[in-house]
Amino acid sequence: MAIAWDELDLNTFRDETEAVAALLNSAPLSAQARRDVRAEAVDLVAETRKAASRQGVVESFLQEFSLSTPEGLALMCLAEALLRTPDEGARDKLIAEKIGAADWASHLGRSGSLFVNASTWGLMLTGKLVDVDEGARTDMVGYLRRLARRVGEPVIAAAVAQAIRIMGEQFVLGRTIEAAIARAKSEGRICSFDMLGEGARTHADAARYEEAYAEAIKAVGAGASASGPEAGHGVSVKLSALSPRYEATHEAAVFEDLYPRLKRLAVLAAGFNINFTIDAEEADRLALSLKLLDRLAHERDLGAWTGLGLAVQAYQKRGPEVIERLADLSRASGRRLMVRLVKGAYWDSEIKRAQVNGRPDYPVYTTKAATDLSYLVCAKALIAASPGLYAQFATHNAHTLAAVRRLAADAGVTIEYQRLHGMGEALYAAAEARHPGGVVRTYAPVGEHENLLPYLVRRLLENGANSSFVHLLLDESVPPDSVVVDPISVVETVGPGPHPRIPRPADIYGDRRNSAGIDLSAKAERARLTEAVADLPSLGAGGAPVLSPADHNRVVGYAADAKPAAIDAAFAAAKAAQPAWNHAGGRARAEVLRAMADALEANRERLIAICTREAGKTFADGIAEVREAADFCRYYARLAETRFAGPEVLKGPVGETNTLELHGRGVFVCISPWNFPLAIFTGQIAAALAAGNAVLAKPAEQTPLIAAEAVRLYHAAGLDPRLLALTPGPGESVGAALVAHPSCDGVAFTGGTDTAWRINQSLAARKGPIIPFIAETGGLNGMFVDTTALREQVIDDVIVSAFGSAGQRCSALRILFLPNETADGLIEGLIGAMDALTVGDPADPTTDIGPVIDAEAKAALEAHVERLGREAKLLHRLPSPAGGTFFGPVLAEIPSARFLEREVFGPVLHVVRYDVADLEAIASDLAGSGYGLTLGVHSRLEAFAAEVKQRVPAGNVYVNRSIIGAVVGVQPFGGEGLSGTGPKAGGPNALSRYAMERAVSVNITAQGGDPSLLNLTH
Repeated sequence: MAIAWDELDLNTFRDETEAVAALLNSAPLSAQARRDVRAEAVDLVAETRKAASRQGVVESFLQEFSLSTPEGLALMCLAEALLRTPDEGARDKLIAEKIGAADWASHLGRSGSLFVNASTWGLMLTGKLVDVDEGARTDMVGYLRRLARRVGEPVIAAAVAQAIRIMGEQFVLGRTIEAAIARAKSEGRICSFDMLGEGARTHADAARYEEAYAEAIKAVGAGASASGPEAGHGVSVKLSALSPRYEATHEAAVFEDLYPRLKRLAVLAAGFNINFTIDAEEADRLALSLKLLDRLAHERDLGAWTGLGLAVQAYQKRGPEVIERLADLSRASGRRLMVRLVKGAYWDSEIKRAQVNGRPDYPVYTTKAATDLSYLVCAKALIAASPGLYAQFATHNAHTLAAVRRLAADAGVTIEYQRLHGMGEALYAAAEARHPGGVVRTYAPVGEHENLLPYLVRRLLENGANSSFVHLLLDESVPPDSVVVDPISVVETVGPGPHPRIPRPADIYGDRRNSAGIDLSAKAERARLTEAVADLPSLGAGGAPVLSPADHNRVVGYAADAKPAAIDAAFAAAKAAQPAWNHAGGRARAEVLRAMADALEANRERLIAICTREAGKTFADGIAEVREAADFCRYYARLAETRFAGPEVLKGPVGETNTLELHGRGVFVCISPWNFPLAIFTGQIAAALAAGNAVLAKPAEQTPLIAAEAVRLYHAAGLDPRLLALTPGPGESVGAALVAHPSCDGVAFTGGTDTAWRINQSLAARKGPIIPFIAETGGLNGMFVDTTALREQVIDDVIVSAFGSAGQRCSALRILFLPNETADGLIEGLIGAMDALTVGDPADPTTDIGPVIDAEAKAALEAHVERLGREAKLLHRLPSPAGGTFFGPVLAEIPSARFLEREVFGPVLHVVRYDVADLEAIASDLAGSGYGLTLGVHSRLEAFAAEVKQRVPAGNVYVNRSIIGAVVGVQPFGGEGLSGTGPKAGGPNALSRYAMERAVSVNITAQGGDPSLLNLTH
């Protein structure tokens, strides 16, 4: 019977209180066993501290330079960036910036490790394992600062580079697999070798990583004895290294592309009869990884091999369930599996991802005690599943080690322990002295130093936090009895709830609810959206047909243009209803806006389906659309309550009262674009309504159906229909009539710069009051990359910024500035990453890029590409599917930003190479365009980012991340110059121009005096 791996997704975000209560009820240890385990763990800590000479260098580093200190972070940042920085100028600046700013003197001489101490990384500065000079002894701070200023000197730069190499030797078992095997042999260890490297971004990356894994397996296998996978070295693999699209939404492609690579490696490992472990990665890949393992376990080509294994993360709420199903898999396949139980290395990123994506809860436990308790529950289940599962326990925690040993002894099962290279040596020596004969395997990174630091920082963050056992173990000021913590006792004492300082994803903003997302990694969620699209009926009645940009033969619905008489009637109704709405106050208006946010989320599948059919949006874009609309409603509801709560009393002299109060202006015209047909349409209306206005809303002529749905939801949420009228139609007729209407008291517009100019001219020609015009327009958005930037991060962020939403975002990346030293490699990586993209039907969950909006948009892009072919250099282009207005992404190289005279609205990315000496001129070219919407910087140098920000004006600046996806209330969005008027949408000042201010001053002495003054007592 097939194992339903997808059912694991039902408990990904299980309520933490419920999940931890279930762990407690499982009682992994008896009361007596808990007392015995704690006593043994306390003894282990004491014995470990006695063996200080065997303390690993990583542990020494953690003890002195915790990543909670600026110095620890500076060292890691410096080391990682230096290893990847090819040009000397950037290296010198990096050293000066990171070393010159930190408080090294506070760490001087405190570590017992020669390597770590070396007069507190005098090693970093001299390259020698000797004391630094007398000047450093008397004035370390001044010495370091003087030295930092001299980093341009070759001897200093060479010394730092040498120090980094020395550090690499300590943290990596070997730069090659052969060197690592030789070192392991000389030190008498058995290892699981981890070939360092980030996940694949291209198919070429995947092929290169497969080759590296294969060579490692061959090298390990060549020296393997006949004793089997338990007694010899093994190799660990990351599935993300074997495919650029190792994602649940691309499951079919993963089995076509990644699985053959994985099988080839497994067959190779089986031939040598060694341990081959699939490493655990992010929570949203769990079910997919287990499906791959399932097929592999049933492969006849692997024979009776018992070395196949995987890692299971105890910090995931699904840990015990995974163990249970792995036992089922072992029975079904007849294959013994090796299971490495870890606590987990991606905790902080899992927390952030859940918050960003609006999950119902976290996939991991938020407290250390819950994670440690989960580990014990998983350990008991894993031991109980013997012999079908061979248990391997990765831990540096004395209590966990003692507990696992007790569980295994009680069950009479032989187990294996694992520790990281550079850590846990003294702890396991103490354990071996008490219980000889235990098997300890070292998880050992292998590779060049430039690939070391991302791995190392993950491990140090995991083990180096002030609250971690490893950190406390090394702190002599903490008694052993305090170091050892029984997680069962902790949970029993404080209760099974989540960490009090980590709110649920819905509650991260405190004063408003975070919008709810949809997890596309879950098969059931994808199926619901696919069904919603398939079941979507024809929308609207009467008027012209609205065609899908993905399929011009598909009629999504019908829409009729607003007639002049209807526009007049709508203005009259709005004018009549607005005073009462304004008088109702911010609190009453907030209730309607929150009801609208709830309605959006209650109808999200239908809304996403309409966005997919009418606007050509992928599921991911449709989810973001609904979430942003809901966020706008809740954010502006809060502003309505706080800014429109009533008169604000101002300070002044006695004998009078002075107040200031905000009021709505009257009737606003809101004109929204097709590229965010729900989010911006809803957000403009919400802002105007929150400030006390009535609204006539004109959606883009390409997307009237989703707008009609939003208006229907507003009315159903309790809004008087007179306060919001839908007026669809062309801009030149309906839009012009709305803007010119004498009852229009303000205009909010998002769209092209040319259209904004025309609206501005129309408003200027009006007789009567000067009314506000709030405009958000396009941008010629650039991203500057320097040589310190991380390749994988640049590729990820550039691809999503330039080609996400088919490049049809005003914030999208248009020009990428690459340094000459690294441009070729980055361009190669970008081309490879483009080839891994899927262009196609937006209703298909595997699609990354849907169509552009219409034939006019496509024709403009084709014309631009023709010009690129004539006057610039086309580097790469993806094919475009037939049927709709699809346009495959394009990568081109242009001589400078001046080549582009205006925004190119679509998936076309332009590369400009530059020399760092010419940065001022290059930046001036971009600034000279007059646009100022979004700007990106990728660099480890804060000074570089600061210089770019100074030279290129932009409303939204993003450093070391993508430049799209601004979140309401978190990244208020809006440009300057040709890119908009402000205030920023989704920001604290967003409602200011939708409102007018009225000040009231009352002379209370005219009533006989000021009571508050007269009633004062001595």
